[in-house]
Amino acid sequence: MSIPKPLVQVNQVFLIVFVLLSWLISPLLFVIPLIVGIIALAFRRNIIMRAFTPFLKRPAQEYVQEDAAQQRFNQWIATICLAVAFISYSFGFEIIMYIMSGMIVLAAALALSGYCIGCTIRYRYMMWKYNKKNSHSS
Repeated sequence: MSIPKPLVQVNQVFLIVFVLLSWLISPLLFVIPLIVGIIALAFRRNIIMRAFTPFLKRPAQEYVQEDAAQQRFNQWIATICLAVAFISYSFGFEIIMYIMSGMIVLAAALALSGYCIGCTIRYRYMMWKYNKKNSHSS
């Protein structure tokens, strides 16, 4: 299963915009991408990507495709960071809120420029699991 790259990029822009708006207007705005992330993880349906699918100029399969499993992994990271940022704000720990939400902005901006930190993390995790499994079977 794969996702057209423009839809992944729309989701990344959505995350950046909402984190920046939450910094400028109110951290309560974290709730919006947090809910989107929870829905995406629970139902495997990202409502931002769904909303923008009709705006694709070509059939979805004609675009460069992104791995759906990798995108779910990235969504987990973003959703956890958003949850920690929101909870931190709720308890008055603004520094942690800015650090966690800043990581989302940084990761999404890097992804838009061509480097996926979530991909690197997942790859290293999968290699660690593989090496751990194979070192015990020798």
